[in-house]
Amino acid sequence: MIEMPFPPATLSGHANGHWRTKANETKKFRQLARALTTAAGVKTPVAGDILIAVHFYPPNRLSDRVNFPVRMKPIFDGIADAMAVNDRRFLPSFHFHDPEIPPRIVVEVG
Repeated sequence: MIEMPFPPATLSGHANGHWRTKANETKKFRQLARALTTAAGVKTPVAGDILIAVHFYPPNRLSDRVNFPVRMKPIFDGIADAMAVNDRRFLPSFHFHDPEIPPRIVVEVG
């Protein structure tokens, strides 16, 4: 299980012209996901799909849940980096929870 800060709106598909900010956040979240996955000792299955359950605990009820999965791309890339796999093997499921402070995501691999 990997717990991370809630991914910011800048990682959504509509960065509204803030490409430098999006690039910086993308890099930051990819590196964090890789480090946390490595620290968690996540094992890589030899073959087949890798089930990934993502639990979203947003900061409030105002956010657009449709965009939450889009924000996960750099996180999936970081997890894949740590596992030395192509993220096309990931079979994600998304679970939406009530807001929490601090906002966070919990990723279950396998």
